[in-house]
Amino acid sequence: MPTRSPFRAFLAAALIATASAADLALAHGDVTPQPIDVTGLTPLKEGEWLTQNPYSGDPKAIEIGASGYNQNCARCHGLQVISGGLAPDLRYLEKGQAGDEWFIERIRHGAHKSDGSTVMPPFEGVFKQEAMWAIRSYIESMHSDE
Repeated sequence: MPTRSPFRAFLAAALIATASAADLALAHGDVTPQPIDVTGLTPLKEGEWLTQNPYSGDPKAIEIGASGYNQNCARCHGLQVISGGLAPDLRYLEKGQAGDEWFIERIRHGAHKSDGSTVMPPFEGVFKQEAMWAIRSYIESMHSDE
């Protein structure tokens, strides 16, 4: 019975590992947004988009936003809003109305490169406005000036 060389065994293991890693990398881009339960938040007028966060500092909004962020945003923007480099580190997003305006524009309409490719998908029509502002409340609660 022929014996396998250690090199062949290593090569086979490396090929299997590479194939598995490729599957994981491809799986990242095919992610379905998870619903965000906004029960407990004051409802906002449908169709009337605010430019200032109505829930800023609200503990319930921060709790809902933390869950929504971790299920939908953390894969790109990082756990605890600490980016690993794939997307902007949102801890440094400006607080107050200027940051709110940037945030709601970006989450509603997404972001695209100059060649038209999508960097971040739009979430208008996917998440309620209440969910978006709850996520903003969570992000703001994690703000850093460093």
